[in-house]
Amino acid sequence: MAGLVPFNRSSNKPVGKGFGDFYGMLDDFFSDEFFLPQRSLSRDTFKVDVQDKEKEYLIEAELPGVKKEEISLEIHDGQLIIGIQREERVDEEKKNYIHKERRYSSMSRSVYLADADSENIKAKLDDGVLTVRVPKLQKPEKETNKIEIE
Repeated sequence: MAGLVPFNRSSNKPVGKGFGDFYGMLDDFFSDEFFLPQRSLSRDTFKVDVQDKEKEYLIEAELPGVKKEEISLEIHDGQLIIGIQREERVDEEKKNYIHKERRYSSMSRSVYLADADSENIKAKLDDGVLTVRVPKLQKPEKETNKIEIE
């Protein structure tokens, strides 16, 4: 039993002494499933609601804390794509960092709208909710054509 070496359960690295333990403790704290559960698509993307109204589609995306400049909105072949690209960083003048982090995130959601009028879409960002109004193309009334059999 004297030859056994304890391992850190999350990283399989030998547990050490001194300042190395500090980094291991930080890693354990931030990787603990109680504080930060494993990633999930429901938490990694933003919520989108799509309503089919009589003359338009109403799309609402919840984007708290996102600025207008960080959002891209486009439609291609009936596919409405809402994308976000964010970079979070703190620029401090203090030196002698022991640890400094930055975060970059990118996510997108897309919705297929078969009869969307891509020329007249209106979008507005208000209080963290992006509202997109997509008018529907007016379909001509169906005609009945009699087909002759030869």
